[in-house]
Amino acid sequence: MTTVLLTGATGFVGSRLRPVLERRGLRVRCLSRDAARAERRFPGSEWVQADLSDALAVRNALQGCDAAYYLVHEMGSGGDYREREAAAARLFAHTAADAGLRRIIYLGGVAPGPGPASEHLRSRERVGEILSDGDVPVLELRASMIIGYGSLSFLIVRDLAARLPFMVLPRWLDSKTEPVAIDDVLVALVAALDIELAQSTAFDIPGPEILSGRDILLRTARALGLAHPLVVRVPVLTPGLSARWVRFVTRARWEVAREIVVGLTHDLLAQDARYWALIGHEGREHFDDAARAAIAEDHQRPPGFWGRIEPAMKRLRGRSS
Repeated sequence: MTTVLLTGATGFVGSRLRPVLERRGLRVRCLSRDAARAERRFPGSEWVQADLSDALAVRNALQGCDAAYYLVHEMGSGGDYREREAAAARLFAHTAADAGLRRIIYLGGVAPGPGPASEHLRSRERVGEILSDGDVPVLELRASMIIGYGSLSFLIVRDLAARLPFMVLPRWLDSKTEPVAIDDVLVALVAALDIELAQSTAFDIPGPEILSGRDILLRTARALGLAHPLVVRVPVLTPGLSARWVRFVTRARWEVAREIVVGLTHDLLAQDARYWALIGHEGREHFDDAARAAIAEDHQRPPGFWGRIEPAMKRLRGRSS
């Protein structure tokens, strides 16, 4: 592999993956809807402009590429985002085959269990199916919550832990997941270029611990240096109602926060961890270390309104022991 197309290159995962690939000696062609703006933010890389609904622009971007990372999603961009995600995946799979691409690497989500699930999780699952139905082999990596600065799901958890002196925890926050550090996700994505791939294959990439939503909130508070907040358990607070009070304390957009909160309703557990053994990466980062690293990076950014209030709240609540 010498030339790769990186979609979602300005996003949380893509912006971290780009320099890793470049340091490996690969030619990375970064795709953006606004290439000029992306170049100003991340100078020194190769940028091409394309919308994934534009077949000609996508075809031009793919020309000469050996592989492509598919790291885009439309969550929070309108009520019809599921249809647009499906249409974009269908166009990309078809165009990639015409361009002679050798593989697509897709970062999706852990498949939700049977029963109701958030529209976001079902859409991520559907995108993986559409890409895999094409003629280009797809290596799909499925993660649950990714821990790192810029992760929307961790941003919500971090803001709740920092800004609420007490937490109303509904019963559905007993659901469990296996959060994975962004650094481990990057290792998984880079290794995906070298995995032998005769046909489309999916792997889960879980973190090393199984945690409930309650565990994640309380351990994030500890990573922030805060005493555990007062926790009030209630039996009937629905995910939809929870999302409404979440919107008042988090920086995440309401549409995105709602989808993420609803997605916590069920367990999101990996079927296995064999991908880590396959690529020889067993020493995965634990939640507490990944959370502290994300919080430290957050503190380097301008504080904003809440950032000026949080120190006073921290003094009132006291520090963790």
